[in-house]
Amino acid sequence: MFDLGQLRCFVAVADELHFGRAAIRLNMTQPPLSRQIQILERILDVKLLERSSRSVKLTPAGQSFLPEARHILGLAESSALLVKRVARGRAGSLKVGFTAASAYSYLPSLVAACRNELPDVALSLKEMVSGDQLKRLLSGEIDIGLMRPPMPPVGLGSFRVMAEPMLAALPRNHPRARQTSVKLEQLAADPFIMYAPYEARYFHDLVVEILARGGLSPNHVQYLAQIHSILALVHAGVGVAIVPEAADNLQFRDVVLRPIALQKPVLAELFMVWREQSTNPAIPILLDVARKMAA
Repeated sequence: MFDLGQLRCFVAVADELHFGRAAIRLNMTQPPLSRQIQILERILDVKLLERSSRSVKLTPAGQSFLPEARHILGLAESSALLVKRVARGRAGSLKVGFTAASAYSYLPSLVAACRNELPDVALSLKEMVSGDQLKRLLSGEIDIGLMRPPMPPVGLGSFRVMAEPMLAALPRNHPRARQTSVKLEQLAADPFIMYAPYEARYFHDLVVEILARGGLSPNHVQYLAQIHSILALVHAGVGVAIVPEAADNLQFRDVVLRPIALQKPVLAELFMVWREQSTNPAIPILLDVARKMAA
């Protein structure tokens, strides 16, 4: 089988139609250049060039073979560049898990930053709860997780990428909707839409903590797992709720979000988590992008 060096010699001679100029182009002397062409012709069992003392011409076989030779050389060059980019983390793929709430604010910004920094890395995004992300990180099914506390087990690295306040979500016609902030006791008589304790454990516990600080025992009307479902019921006037600030991106027209008057705000945290032993070279670059965004 012929090699790339023989193809380069043939293409150079075909371009120059002169062995001397082709040899200069390839930084070699004419005798080894001629031998490479002869070896290639023997391998292919065809004559590629018509040689005379005054000229060099391509045979019909040579004319047919030239575009194929260029194509093979182009593939070899692009493949080498791709392998180098993958090794530097500038190409390849990243599988990223994320919670539903992170898709409202943080995830779009992260994806946009990755498109600028890693345009040739294919991002595969998978929505799943934090517990499932941990399992799939440990099994290698995903490379990066965007998840809620508690901190992951040994073998996983993590850092906080976002912390956002929890806000009161009120129907637009609510008596407190025009206030700049809301005290918890002002919501004591309202039906309350709560996070499900199992499907949305993290936000459920945050809201329980907020209510405990205000000594409030509200009338729970519904338990739901997703923020958009909670806001839909607030929009319908079913009750009030407490949601992360990112919920404002969902833009429910008849829902207003107001800060809660607490001595110390309760923050919803989001962490980026990864396997410390991962060999995917794109991970350190993505982590650097995320750290710059968090700074």
